[in-house]
Amino acid sequence: MDATRLQPELQYQFARSGGAGGQNVNKVATKAELRFDVRNSLLLTDDERAILEEKLATKLTTEGELVLTHQTERTQLANKEKVTKKFYRLIEKAFEVPKPRKATKPSKASIEERIAQKKQKGDTKVNRRKVDY
Repeated sequence: MDATRLQPELQYQFARSGGAGGQNVNKVATKAELRFDVRNSLLLTDDERAILEEKLATKLTTEGELVLTHQTERTQLANKEKVTKKFYRLIEKAFEVPKPRKATKPSKASIEERIAQKKQKGDTKVNRRKVDY
């Protein structure tokens, strides 16, 4: 899925942010906040909406809105670009289909190595015991 098609539904808000910037921080609203309403999106299909609600459940508000912020940069534009990239990565990752795992058996060499390590660990523990005379 191409996350850039959701651009028209993204809403931005700006606020004063902490961090670097000195006195400028107190005067300029550089913190960027991106909002995307997953539940009421007209650009998402029902299946896409269900996938996003499931995979991003911990990041959504109770109204089904995704809110992301970025405030490390000194300019509003840089923070806006960073939060937008963060949004695109998040959406792309949500729609990523994991590669199925192929079940394999351990090789004979790896089994022998594991048994040798267990034997060595056991010998180490035996040598820690007190010696009775």
